[in-house]
Amino acid sequence: MCRRITGSASDADDACQEALIKIVRNLPRFDGRSAFGTWAYRIATNAALDELRKRQRRPMLHIADDREHEVIDQAASAQGDRVDDQLAIDAALDELSDDFRVVVVLRDVIDLDYQDIADVLDIPLGTVKSRIARARAQLADSMRLDLLPPLATPPSADVEQHGPDAPGFPDGSGNFDGDLERPREPE
Repeated sequence: MCRRITGSASDADDACQEALIKIVRNLPRFDGRSAFGTWAYRIATNAALDELRKRQRRPMLHIADDREHEVIDQAASAQGDRVDDQLAIDAALDELSDDFRVVVVLRDVIDLDYQDIADVLDIPLGTVKSRIARARAQLADSMRLDLLPPLATPPSADVEQHGPDAPGFPDGSGNFDGDLERPREPE
């Protein structure tokens, strides 16, 4: 969890070490108002966020590697593709703000439920839900940019338009395949 929040193995190691020290030191103060796991996640999350704040004060060095590499072993290449996918996910997570990254990691990586995330971060449940939705939308947008083909030209005028009386709308209500919502108003 700390690596996903910090985006760096060394920062995550520091955050985990700090979190474990704080958990051990504060164990006598654990009062049981929340589950132990929730309490520990809160400490680890705060330690990871502290590392992010420390990193912002440190200069960073980035080295680009644009060299081409020859594929020798197909199995190793497939493993490399999975690593590339993981790196792409990590890069997309790094683009998120700290608030968005933390909720996505706690929900989609750690698999905490929404209420536990609200407890860990000490924020309202509605805030958790909105941050997760907005973070996932940003992730989807950033992950799609490199994968989408160029936009196609608009369809020609001879393409048939389907209305509420077309196949798939058996009752003529405008609802597709038995949707349970009210009939749509014509536009």
